Amino acid sequence: MRILIRYFFRTLRAVLTPFLLLGDKLTTPKSIERDPAHQARVDAETSELALYQFPACPFCVKVRRAMKRLALNIELRNAQHAGEHRDALIEGGGKAQVPCLRIPRPDGSVEWMYESGDIIRYLEDRFGEDTRQAAS
Repeated sequence: MRILIRYFFRTLRAVLTPFLLLGDKLTTPKSIERDPAHQARVDAETSELALYQFPACPFCVKVRRAMKRLALNIELRNAQHAGEHRDALIEGGGKAQVPCLRIPRPDGSVEWMYESGDIIRYLEDRFGEDTRQAAS
């Protein structure tokens, strides 16, 4: 019975994944516009960030949409299959859960932030429009 359930969900995932990805592409949010100097500062700040994710994970899609809306150029690292990125996620963060944002700190330490809601809140607090007005 267990194997039957496993194959059912694998089949369901295989059928729904293309629709999820297509829906994400068709409904991509519009990015906020910043002046070029401010966008360059944001790009410099995000250059060290990395989002560990799976392409078809709904929670990862949610975070990627927030990144697009905030015009953030954060490196995406696919941790779905065994390999370098998955190993780094497990070694650094302690588990293979996605999405996970890798945030290097000035003191050399690294924070591994899990949970899509927490990641989006962090990105909005740090790079949202209110921050833009404060930086101007």
